[in-house]
Amino acid sequence: MAPGGNRGWLLRLVIAFGFAQGAVSMARPAVSYRALALGADERAVGVIAGVYALLPLFAAVPLGRRTDHGRCAPLLPVGVVLIAGGCALSGIAGSLWAMALWSGVMGLGHLCFVIGAQSLVARQSAPHEQDRNFGHFTIGASLGQLVGPIAAGGLIGGHDMAGSSALALVVAGAGAAVAFTSLWRIEHPTAAKSRGEPGARVPVGSILRARGVPAGILISLSVLSATDILTAYLPVVGEHRGISPAVIGVLLSLRAAATIACRLVLTPLLRLLGRTALLTVTCLLAALLCAGVALPVPVWGLALMLVVLGFCLGVGQPLSMTTVVQAAPDGARSTALALRLTGNRLGQVAAPAAAGLIAGVAGVAAPFVMLGALLLLSSGIALRAPSTGPAGGGPRTEDGPRATRRRSPRRTAR
Repeated sequence: MAPGGNRGWLLRLVIAFGFAQGAVSMARPAVSYRALALGADERAVGVIAGVYALLPLFAAVPLGRRTDHGRCAPLLPVGVVLIAGGCALSGIAGSLWAMALWSGVMGLGHLCFVIGAQSLVARQSAPHEQDRNFGHFTIGASLGQLVGPIAAGGLIGGHDMAGSSALALVVAGAGAAVAFTSLWRIEHPTAAKSRGEPGARVPVGSILRARGVPAGILISLSVLSATDILTAYLPVVGEHRGISPAVIGVLLSLRAAATIACRLVLTPLLRLLGRTALLTVTCLLAALLCAGVALPVPVWGLALMLVVLGFCLGVGQPLSMTTVVQAAPDGARSTALALRLTGNRLGQVAAPAAAGLIAGVAGVAAPFVMLGALLLLSSGIALRAPSTGPAGGGPRTEDGPRATRRRSPRRTAR
């Protein structure tokens, strides 16, 4: 199947990603509540949230190398097995150390699935379709982030917080297993022919020096850190402000619904503003709104802020994927995506740990101020980053002559 052909595979991938991400999004707040029920404080919750990203931190680049010179699809069922197992085993774990371990397994499974899925989208999409297809692909993640917290909030509560959170984790594991039903024939046999030759290995340093790759990595890291800390720490904020788990689940789902809405209208937004302006404006607004979460606003005000914040955060992930794919050298696109995911995992290790330390010293709302500063930095990076067009082609028309002037001879020659 040539890139740009039938997109039935993309629909099946979105469905599978929706179930896998839904399980993770259900499990993350459930892990926080179960940890609190087992006696964890804010710092311990931050450490457990960070361990989710620790195992993937070391596995991302090797998996990307393997995918550059092989098939993408085998990583998908492996990821589903690890997610389902990590969720269920977190539910029956009896100690904080065991919960941290199985949280790491869950994170490794999510990494396997995402590397395989993103590489599949990059390989089976024509260059001019990548913004759209990555946007549609990430709708699966947003659907999971919409349903997962509501399901967790519906199951968690009452006097037996440890038992209800354990039930939510087991149910999340069962939900992840449903993703298997959409993985059949998802990679066309001829698509694997686009992989590079086994000997054509591009050094990691060369990938990181490619113009546009570092900016895409930092923007992705900031946006994912914001989403991750919102998921892990909004339950803690709710506990301190007297907001029930069910309401927290609704608030997180409103954020995810706004992200879905953003990705449905991503193509017209790109035509209207261009990639550089869109990334800059949304990162700046997200910075202000993240800092605003620290304010003692009423629940309706918090809901409104999270809706706008979710819309802004919906831009960064798909556009950073396209930025990295189109800036990466040929034969190293899966590795570049893996480096982007490594940056994400670095953020998921460092940001929750830093959030835990800050929360222990300055209160549970302080991590959101830290997120605001990180997103403000990303807004500046997005403004200075080059605008990339289709790989091997010219700059995108929506960014006009300015993008042409900033395009270096080295970038054009490549």
